[in-house]
Amino acid sequence: MNEKQKKPQKLKARLPRGFVDRSAADIRAVDEMLAKIQEVYERYGFDPVETPLFEYTDALGKFLPDSDRPNEGVFSLTDDDDQWMSLRYDLTAPLARHVAENFNEIQLPYRTYRAGYVFRNEKPGPGRFRQFMQFDADTVGAAGVQADAEMCMMMADTMEALGIQRGDYVIRVNNRKVLDGVLEAIGLGGDEHANARLAVLRAIDKLDKFGPEGVRLLLGEGRKDESGDFTKGAGLNDEQIRKILFFVGIADYAKSAAELAELVAGTAKGGEGVGELNTIRSLVLSAGYEADRIKIDPSVVRGLEYYTGPVFEAELQFAVTNEKGEKVVFGSVGGGGRYDGLVSRFMGQPVPATGFSIGVSRLMTALKNLGKLGTEEVIAPVVVCVMDRDIESMGRYQRFVQELRHSGIRAEMYQGNKKNFGDQLKYADRRGSPLAIIQGGDERASGVVQIKDLIEGKRLSGEIQDNVAWREARVAQISVPESDLIEKVREMLAAQAEDRTKAN
Repeated sequence: MNEKQKKPQKLKARLPRGFVDRSAADIRAVDEMLAKIQEVYERYGFDPVETPLFEYTDALGKFLPDSDRPNEGVFSLTDDDDQWMSLRYDLTAPLARHVAENFNEIQLPYRTYRAGYVFRNEKPGPGRFRQFMQFDADTVGAAGVQADAEMCMMMADTMEALGIQRGDYVIRVNNRKVLDGVLEAIGLGGDEHANARLAVLRAIDKLDKFGPEGVRLLLGEGRKDESGDFTKGAGLNDEQIRKILFFVGIADYAKSAAELAELVAGTAKGGEGVGELNTIRSLVLSAGYEADRIKIDPSVVRGLEYYTGPVFEAELQFAVTNEKGEKVVFGSVGGGGRYDGLVSRFMGQPVPATGFSIGVSRLMTALKNLGKLGTEEVIAPVVVCVMDRDIESMGRYQRFVQELRHSGIRAEMYQGNKKNFGDQLKYADRRGSPLAIIQGGDERASGVVQIKDLIEGKRLSGEIQDNVAWREARVAQISVPESDLIEKVREMLAAQAEDRTKAN
């Protein structure tokens, strides 16, 4: 007895963890936002460049392959020549490779911007994705801190171009050299203290989360959280902790600059870093950017192990409601700094660079909370109904559609299989279409088309209860000569737009 052939199992549709599908509304909102950011970058004289999603893994710098697959933090594969390639985890490392590879053709200083997706091979969670978009601007080949000051000013201008008011954002600035000077001043200089310095950085990074007292514990013996879990501290003594907390606790840089300079006195890097912060402060003030827009803030520690000089962060100051219903300050939407060592890895010579990266998805969420994004209305297309399916009729319907499109009106010809006219109108209604164009045999013989106002039709259907009144009203559908189609459609769309404005 023959066994019955097993029916092949249907493939299950499932989205990979840490990735999202984007809706039309989100895509349009991002495009709107990117256009505004791009306009600011272009005004500052930056030009676009694009690098591929994949780079050789060793070119990324942070994640280098060992004997096993280098999949910690990045998505990797081997090419047919057995070389490891990885999806880019940011837009800066690929830019460094691009500059080094094309160094003789590039005009320095090289001012460029680019937007694109980056990928992190990390455990996904709420609000934490494996694919997200960044929008970067960088200046390569400019050693002076005026380039860093310009980055800060450009970010402030970008926030305001996106509709974020002064007082709702601040660009915070620090300097890696100053912290290096503080660490050296308290006896943590040199390679032998590299692990201790990293522990200090991690502790400072928790300032917003745990506050000064929590950081004090992490700088000392350690901290026990509410669940009883213990995190080992950096093991600093009381005097070392006092100096670190003074540094990150500076609220008014102008008042504390002298004391900070005294703290790092005798350390070459520290003195240089303080001088750079003072120069940035002077430059932005001269250009009219007060401390409510660009602020020297030593508590900024983002990526301090990655950067070589000034670092900056764009932070939103307003509160939003989180998933637990709590009011929290929105926080960082981008950051950057000076990374003089990244291009130099390929060159064997110093190549200064500074840049800024915006987290597009996070900033889009912030703008939606402010009501600054996705408010532009997108009108659904006018639908040309298909009443007859002979070649001549189909040609006429297609001509109507093309005339509408060439006149700047969104339009589509019904492409479904349903021949029933009512079903076509239901389709147009579900699409949110403002108008339907109808031409049957009688209309074609008379050289006219019917235009059905679907928005008005919806309103009338709620107001008029009996069919006689409905047929007598007929205001939701008019007949016009074919030659007047475009003009009448524009007129009806304008009337609908006016109604929407009044309603709002």
